[in-house]
Amino acid sequence: MSDAIDRLEAVIRARRAADPDTSYVAKLTAKGRAKMAQKLGEEAVETVIAAIADDRAGVTSEAADLIFHLAVLLADLDLSFADVFAELDRREGVSGLAEKAARPKD
Repeated sequence: MSDAIDRLEAVIRARRAADPDTSYVAKLTAKGRAKMAQKLGEEAVETVIAAIADDRAGVTSEAADLIFHLAVLLADLDLSFADVFAELDRREGVSGLAEKAARPKD
């Protein structure tokens, strides 16, 4: 699995500076972080809708789109899935309820 993530991140990094007329990643990058975040939200909603409909193929497809758009947003923030996985590792063994309670309050 990490090979697929590594390849995805490499392609996204390479395409960020490409011509927006020929690269979807470059087009999203040119539109800015707000557009990237909006697309991520749209894909999350589509994933939820497919899940509620018990559409396994739809969830698989939408989850792939969701991961792709998350990777684009992470790249824009100079973050990677390694950063996300490190955070998951940090949380391992901690109750989800306890972890949430320990988060800073806004």
